[in-house]
Amino acid sequence: MLDKAIVVNFGSQYAHLISRRLRELGLYAELVDPMAVSNVLNGDVKLIVLSGGPSSVYEENAPSIDVSILNGDRPILGICYGHQLVASMLGGSVEKGEGEFGPTKVYVDVREPIFKGWNETEVAWMSHGDYVAKPPPGFRVIAKSERGYIAGMKSDDGRIYTFQFHLEVTHTKKGTTLLRNVVDELVGKHDIWRPEDLIDSTVEDIRRKAVDGRVLVAVSGGIDSTVTAALIHKAVGDRAMLVLIDHGLFREGEVKKVVKLYEEVGLHVKVIDASQSFLGKLRGVSDCEERRKIIGETFAEVFTNLMRENPDVKWVAQGTLYPDVIESGAVKGSNVIKSHHNVGGLPKWFNVGLIEPLRNLYKDEVRRLAASLGLPNEMVWRQPFPGPGLAVRIMGVFNDEKLAIVRRATAILEEELSKAEVRGYWQALAAVGDDEWVGVKGDRRAVGHIVIIKVVSSDDGMTADWMPLDADLLSRISRRITGEMPNVSAVTYFVSSKPPATIEPC
Repeated sequence: MLDKAIVVNFGSQYAHLISRRLRELGLYAELVDPMAVSNVLNGDVKLIVLSGGPSSVYEENAPSIDVSILNGDRPILGICYGHQLVASMLGGSVEKGEGEFGPTKVYVDVREPIFKGWNETEVAWMSHGDYVAKPPPGFRVIAKSERGYIAGMKSDDGRIYTFQFHLEVTHTKKGTTLLRNVVDELVGKHDIWRPEDLIDSTVEDIRRKAVDGRVLVAVSGGIDSTVTAALIHKAVGDRAMLVLIDHGLFREGEVKKVVKLYEEVGLHVKVIDASQSFLGKLRGVSDCEERRKIIGETFAEVFTNLMRENPDVKWVAQGTLYPDVIESGAVKGSNVIKSHHNVGGLPKWFNVGLIEPLRNLYKDEVRRLAASLGLPNEMVWRQPFPGPGLAVRIMGVFNDEKLAIVRRATAILEEELSKAEVRGYWQALAAVGDDEWVGVKGDRRAVGHIVIIKVVSSDDGMTADWMPLDADLLSRISRRITGEMPNVSAVTYFVSSKPPATIEPC
């Protein structure tokens, strides 16, 4: 078996990032529920990571682990809530404080090997209200925050390290350096994890599961569904049934482009135009969560009708990823941020087996799989596009006018970014809401919509930074959007990062 770390998930929206960062460093990592830790401790577990979480350790029924795990012989890393939990369980004290949120200066003891590559003062990402007031016996403080809170501590035997800040997020600039030091210090030599090595075992798993019947794969052209389709086709050949459901929420010309790309790699896709069904149910709906539910249920209805016409379909394959699962609150203790149409949106009467070959992977790992499968770069590096499509880029009441605005504005944005040869962005999008702005068009007063454009950089979609664009480029984009659409009178550029904002507006 492969050496691994287990990340005990206390409900942090960043828990999967810890796992991802460890995998990037070549140490396989997986998440476990606090109640299941004792059941998964075997010789393969080389590191236990205690994640952050929304609870307070002194609350009744706060999530915890058996104290014997802390008193055992395995290396432990505590982060945020995990930092406080170690202090509380081993005899220290945790109190409610003034809180630290966002970029925060930390002062570290650079004599500690764990801080190799760090300066005495660094900026780290904090997100906590409680703080460790007193370290437990047998621990010493190795870092403090600008408020004077304990930001890091170490057990005297060097087996346990804990940090109040989130070293797993990119906003802690040297977080990966620190995590690498943790792996080197606490784990040492270990088996090397490579996602490419998953291809053969994943294909075999699919074959063992889908021994008979056809496998329905809903594709969109995105990297997740594309790799899922490629793996399913590799596993079951012609028993794979690839379907693109046109919900009327794609970008300009997207359906034809996607079908052409799939045909070029030998994958036949059947297109089902269900746009009127989707749009008819969405019109007039203001709540975005309600829209997501409607889309998930309508997808299921279309699938069900499809299976009635094709009774040999016994399985549905989805490109569900770790971030989809965590944002949907599918991990116990985490808060629901958004519903995902392929996580929990399928009704109970959706009577088929489910295959999710990418459920434990991150976007960058899926791209590596795609490259190893021989998919073209245009597929491998296609920017993420939400399953609910442009519906989640319309705020307020959903209607055809707003949909047309978002679709055209998105096309203009992508065209201008391409002309300007802007590279390295994770996602570029346009959104519109109910707000209007008074303008002047043709020497007359005109009231029009406000279009929000947004371009972000990210490694994984779990965190993201807004991307500065050249002023002339922004001006060209604005002129085209307001000039080509008479019902738009203003354009704004979105400059909030994730967190606190999500990438999609709703």
